[in-house]
Amino acid sequence: MEPDNLRRSWGEIRKAASLGTVRLHDLRHTCVSLLLDLGVPPHVVREIVGHSDIEVTMKVYAHTSLDDKRAALSKLGNALG
Repeated sequence: MEPDNLRRSWGEIRKAASLGTVRLHDLRHTCVSLLLDLGVPPHVVREIVGHSDIEVTMKVYAHTSLDDKRAALSKLGNALG
């Protein structure tokens, strides 16, 4: 489906899928966040969503998970002894 057609049809699609007031951009944001949480390299995610700059992907979408924070601090603790 062409992006413009998808945008024009989004209201009908959303209603048929019982998505309430979810915006099309909300799905994009969720997709990027999930890909990053699944460990997909940021440069691959950037290419999938078409960001021109990796900084956009990382600043806007990269949310460090609690598990990642714990793992990083655990590594630091182990390194410091």
